Amino acid sequence: MKVVITGGLGFVGLNLARALLKRGTLTGISGQQEPIDAITLFDMAAPDQRPDGLDDRVSIVTGDISDRATVTGLVDRDDVSVFHLASILSGGGEKDFDLALRVNLDGGLNVFEALRARAGGAQRLVAASSIAVFGGAVMPKTVTDATKQTSQTTYGVTKTICELLVNDYSRKGFFDGRSARLPTIFVRPGKANSAASSFCSGVFREPLNGVECVLPVTRAQLPMLGYRNCVASFIGLHEAPAAALGDDRAVNLPSRAYTVEDMVASVKRVAEKYQIKLGPITTKPDPVIQAIVDGWATDASWDRAKALGLPIDESIDRVVEDYIEDFLPSRH
Repeated sequence: MKVVITGGLGFVGLNLARALLKRGTLTGISGQQEPIDAITLFDMAAPDQRPDGLDDRVSIVTGDISDRATVTGLVDRDDVSVFHLASILSGGGEKDFDLALRVNLDGGLNVFEALRARAGGAQRLVAASSIAVFGGAVMPKTVTDATKQTSQTTYGVTKTICELLVNDYSRKGFFDGRSARLPTIFVRPGKANSAASSFCSGVFREPLNGVECVLPVTRAQLPMLGYRNCVASFIGLHEAPAAALGDDRAVNLPSRAYTVEDMVASVKRVAEKYQIKLGPITTKPDPVIQAIVDGWATDASWDRAKALGLPIDESIDRVVEDYIEDFLPSRH
């Protein structure tokens, strides 16, 4: 079988590809485990060098997710599964409404229609959503799988629309879809991205690399999930039987809630354990970022994910130690 990962050259996409290569099989259109013989990583632009950990089963394709013909060309086999991760994130979506609609809505529809065009309707799709679908005056402090979606960001609204479309395309038998409602994923290596929650990785990444972290918020508590268990949850959600999902295909991924103070305390504890000299952590409030974060849920329940057996992090410190092990081996 073939696997397509949109946004496949991003951090989560690449780690997902590596995990799938190691796993070797997924549930295919036969309903049985089928060997993965091809993985296509689709993204806006190719890196300067081929990423590590990819074998000859992996091809890299670049293009515009909002171009229907390009996306249709990716889904060129009936025995295919798609992990749809490509998106304009929260901060970027607030700055450019039209771009968010073009990438998140048009791009999502292109993926859905490409799968719909294949024979049989048993192809599985896992689409990345977000707990940013929740918001507004009616939002409780702890959001559940069934909390009403009244996001106050364009990003969250586009994710809500795509969740509903995944439900309806699945109801119609066009494909077998699932929406993975992500909390904040950490610790991401590399440079900060356009997500308003980017500081949740920066507060660990920059100090551990010996450089300054400038926090854009003075207050925050967010549900968070480590990158290793994020990847495992994507695969676990793909493997879940349709009967276990029913008519609502959106699932809150497992998370634990942490404050900014929790994050700072954790990086200090782990740095002391590994005798790492930290870069400074300072604060320079960004009112746009603070307003977005203030509109988010401060905690989330994940009963459906628990019932499906999706994994949860042992602790915040464990995730930071995973990051050191995977990306800072010289400091381990």
